[in-house]
Amino acid sequence: MIAALAAAAATAPASDPLANLAPAATSHGALGAVGMVVLLTLVTLLPAIVLSCTCFVRFIVVLGFVRTGLGTPAAPPNQVLVGLALFMSVFVSAPVATEIYDRAGRGYLAGQLDEKQALDAATPPLRAFLLHHTTEADLALFYEVASAPRPATIDDVPLKIAIPAFLLSELRLAFKIGLTILLPFLVIDLVAATILTSLGMVMVPPQVVALPIKLLVFVMIDGWHLVVQSLLRGALT
Repeated sequence: MIAALAAAAATAPASDPLANLAPAATSHGALGAVGMVVLLTLVTLLPAIVLSCTCFVRFIVVLGFVRTGLGTPAAPPNQVLVGLALFMSVFVSAPVATEIYDRAGRGYLAGQLDEKQALDAATPPLRAFLLHHTTEADLALFYEVASAPRPATIDDVPLKIAIPAFLLSELRLAFKIGLTILLPFLVIDLVAATILTSLGMVMVPPQVVALPIKLLVFVMIDGWHLVVQSLLRGALT
């Protein structure tokens, strides 16, 4: 009897201990694949998000005006200005990014929210930031072009209208600030040209004399500090 049971046990197929875990592993693998696709999509769209949903456009345009006003097209280089504008944008947008992560990112990574729920949870902080820096005239422009009904509250404004209106407002503000920065440099150029003309030195380019003066004035007033300080305070208010 015992010998027969032993022989039956020896001939029976061994049970696979991983068989019961196969559905869970398959489900986990599918979830990981979806999460990887979402992550890669976000990384691909990250440059567009930085350009369209932060104050990067304002910062880089104003810094470009500063370099143009100084008359030094190669100093600072483009990489330096882009890097400065990028990290200023990260500094300004850090509270909004943290709120978006707390509302949507944390729950999505924990598996508590799906893609649609995470997007819905991340939209209100981003919308509030965009509309805070958007003028009503720019917002009304896109509503008129789209022939869409006016929103009752800011929660009714879709991102497809808030983002381009925000960019338009940022460009307008950047050019206003740039004009304010260029005027003092223009005065120095005119003064240098007038002095050279009165001395009969019409063959000397005014830029040769104006450039050292502009650099001296800019360094004495700590111009980069003032420009960055003004931009940050304007973006954070």
